[in-house]
Amino acid sequence: MDPAHATAPSRPPITLVVQQHAEESAVLRQVRSVLVRAPHVRLNQLRRLDDRLAAQLDGLAVAGAAGAACCQAALARPEAGELFTAAVRAIEDRDDDALDRLLAIAAALPAARRGVLSAFGWVSSAHLQGIARRLLGSAEPAWRDIGIAACRMHHADPGPLLDAALQDPDTGLRATALRAAGELGRLDLLPAARAAMADDAPEVVFWAAWSACLLGDRHAALKVLGFAAQQDDGLAPRALALVLSASDFEPARELVRGLSQLAQSQAPTAAPQRRLVRAVGLLGDVQFVPWLIELMAQPALARLAGESFSLITGADLSRADLEGETMPGADAGPDDNPAASAVALDEDEGLPWPDASRVLRWWQAGGGGLVTGQRCFVGRPASADSALQVLRDGLQRQRGLAALTLCLAQPGKGLFPVAAPAWRQQRALATAQVE
Repeated sequence: MDPAHATAPSRPPITLVVQQHAEESAVLRQVRSVLVRAPHVRLNQLRRLDDRLAAQLDGLAVAGAAGAACCQAALARPEAGELFTAAVRAIEDRDDDALDRLLAIAAALPAARRGVLSAFGWVSSAHLQGIARRLLGSAEPAWRDIGIAACRMHHADPGPLLDAALQDPDTGLRATALRAAGELGRLDLLPAARAAMADDAPEVVFWAAWSACLLGDRHAALKVLGFAAQQDDGLAPRALALVLSASDFEPARELVRGLSQLAQSQAPTAAPQRRLVRAVGLLGDVQFVPWLIELMAQPALARLAGESFSLITGADLSRADLEGETMPGADAGPDDNPAASAVALDEDEGLPWPDASRVLRWWQAGGGGLVTGQRCFVGRPASADSALQVLRDGLQRQRGLAALTLCLAQPGKGLFPVAAPAWRQQRALATAQVE
């Protein structure tokens, strides 16, 4: 169950302790933003982090006005973690003035918006009663945008207000509304999503295709997503995962063959080559397993190949003693030098280094008994049942794919929120079943 609500202190709070609660809350929120998409984290591990974060936030709640003041003071550096902490306090304290100031900051700074949005996803739905309605009825598109996103994260249907947002002149609001329509399972909005694939704004076109696919479209939406999957932008991995999950096995194979032809003329570290390795894992065809094992000898692709291998076979490289040493010549990712050219996080961070020889022996010894000619997902034939099992005990990246699989198998049910607070997910999974 959710952590207990904080109670009022019997003595005045100690300022230094309250400041530590605020600082730790901001840091843990940043850690959480990485872990919810990490390739090595399971739901029970996320729960442990969430319990730690909840304890720090409870410390701020117990401190009352002193806790809110510390959160506001931290906004001198308005980064996502600080905005998250301040927004949680403003929402739970029902401090409209403080929340309005945070929303104004969020409208101006993308990092701040992420922090505020994550606060709306973190708090319980009971704390959003009245607040979400006020945002949805606002004259400000940016506020309606956050209101719709909050409803999506809590799987609450905004009703006619969502329909209206699909026609709004604001591009960002239309995109947010389209994403919500698909992830909430609004089958009645499938025609609107199909029509929006002709929009002039690329962001709107992507989320229109995303939602149309989740709601049952397997024609025009797949063409749009297939094109988006081959672009070099932040939405391409989402598009690749969805188009391969939604396509029948043979058309999915054809898409992977096309990606292979594109990658053949590229260096091993180029984006098309990495996209191909991901696509092979998403396809789930065991005939590509020997190729993945060969790639495990290349430092630039070894860990990614290991992840795709595990996605097909279900082998946990660490638990099955198939993990090796860090390979010579591997890119260690960014360092502490602000002048360095590599400043982004290593996208393979958290993935084990496979020992190619041991992996090959494991595969030749039976490799889970998988057969060719079918899509395999984490060691089992891909199905809604296997996806539900992965949601319960898989790794976060695998769980995200499992959520897509379940949503595609049951249009109208909505997309399971693998980034929601862990206790909320565990409650939902305790009663979840495939229909």
